[in-house]
Amino acid sequence: MMFASFLIMAGAGATYLFGVYSKEIKATLGYDQTTLNILSTCKDLGANIGVLSGLLAEIAPPWFVLLVGAAMNFAGYFMIWLAVMRKIAKPKVWQMCMYICIGANSQNFANTGSLVTCVKNFPESRGMMLGIMKGFVGLSGAVFTQLYLAIYGNDAKSMILLIGWLPALISIVFVYTVRTLKVSSHPNELKVFYQYLYITIAMALCLMGLTIAQKQVDFSHYGYVGSAIVVCAFICMPLLIAFREEYATWKLKKHRAPAPTSIVVHEPAKKSEISEIEEEPQTQNKEDHDEVPCCGNIFKKPKRGEDYGILQALLSVDMLILFMATFCGLGCSLTAMDNLGQIGESLGYQQHVVNTFVSLVSIWNYFGRVFAGFVSEIILLKYKVPRPLIMAIALILSAIGDLLIAFPIPGSVYIASLLVGFSFGAQLTLLFIIISELFGLKYYSTLFNCGQLASPLGSYVLNVVVVGRFYDREAMRQLAEKGLTRAMVKELTCIGKECYRLSFSILAGVNVFGALVTFILVMRTRKYYSGDIYEKFRKEIAANEKKNQIKTKNCG
Repeated sequence: MMFASFLIMAGAGATYLFGVYSKEIKATLGYDQTTLNILSTCKDLGANIGVLSGLLAEIAPPWFVLLVGAAMNFAGYFMIWLAVMRKIAKPKVWQMCMYICIGANSQNFANTGSLVTCVKNFPESRGMMLGIMKGFVGLSGAVFTQLYLAIYGNDAKSMILLIGWLPALISIVFVYTVRTLKVSSHPNELKVFYQYLYITIAMALCLMGLTIAQKQVDFSHYGYVGSAIVVCAFICMPLLIAFREEYATWKLKKHRAPAPTSIVVHEPAKKSEISEIEEEPQTQNKEDHDEVPCCGNIFKKPKRGEDYGILQALLSVDMLILFMATFCGLGCSLTAMDNLGQIGESLGYQQHVVNTFVSLVSIWNYFGRVFAGFVSEIILLKYKVPRPLIMAIALILSAIGDLLIAFPIPGSVYIASLLVGFSFGAQLTLLFIIISELFGLKYYSTLFNCGQLASPLGSYVLNVVVVGRFYDREAMRQLAEKGLTRAMVKELTCIGKECYRLSFSILAGVNVFGALVTFILVMRTRKYYSGDIYEKFRKEIAANEKKNQIKTKNCG
């Protein structure tokens, strides 16, 4: 189940590749930068409004959620590909916005169907689980780049087709594998998580090496095919660990199972044991009776870490602070990532160098997610450092990246790509972990999708209203200097350091403001994170194991 979820996550990062194929859309359909940024905002809107998938997951099994996501993914990106290849009449802007919104929204169904299921199956290791799974999403941009170079060559239009059919196919193949299982402990669980981590780190380093090598050396088609085979081998390595652990578990169960032909006389079960078994249904009934309704009393909120109702969580001060931090942090990061193609063009970089920027963002996006999952977990357990503090630090890193784009020097865009990718990955993973820790897992499918709603709003304000408008204003000034008008050129392009200077200086300031807001949440949750936030899950696992032991003893 975990391996299948890894593959689904590795195909759920198509939205981060917009910088690769956005220039093709702009050139083919004759858009200016503001129009392209509107399209980008609709992509971010679809990618971050996952309320529908969350509510669907509350009433439908994971396989149905994944199937809906697969259908939406193929339909949305296939229509964009048809438009760019001129196989259909030129769509209106609102139609292109609808296509990309549908395609991008499909990743929420993949997230909800697989990620939420894994978090519920491994509640005590949710930080590590989220770090690995979101890490695969972060690497997906670099993985797709290697695959499309191997399959289609350096054709950015074909990238759109690839991200249309491949993620949909993965979800369909593994649709029945992803399911919620009974919470239990595994003796090698922590060891297995670290082995998965080592594999993904090796894959990330391999992808970075390939990206740098492909920038320095002209690869032949067979060279790209060999690179893709190496990447696919890394992706499949977790399957070997999964087989090994399943085989070890099967052997352990077989060893413990009583021989079917043996005739053994057992003593009658003790009265305390019988009563313990009989009391369990009553306890369960009591828990069912005390279940938190989705629209609980908003004026009587439970303690942090307990299960909140949907309205209780959404109307809490903690969630409001997370909304503000998400608006600033993820909004700025998405804006920077979506404009990488035009940033590279304005500074005179070739297309293959722009692809390098996108791959670096993807790889360091992965490192940010793994850091947020594994390192923050270690820091929390060992030093009791609140996770919101790590989120505030990530926002500061993003601000530094924005300044490197606003005031570029030779090589600064490479460093900015690392910082923006790392910050984005860390923020997104920390957001999901913090929501699960503060508001419980009862309605996590809906709450984690609601938690990122501020991201597309921030992307619209910062991408369209700020960056797009300032870019077009500078481009029009350059046209006027040449004695041209907008009607004389098909594509509105800005060249030079001034194109993004003012807008990205504003983004840096917004990130700093978001970090200050996040410090408020740090102070509010300091006491909560100083305690044992996983205590109730350990009790649940212990109760399940005790129940199984008693049943085995009495049935043996």
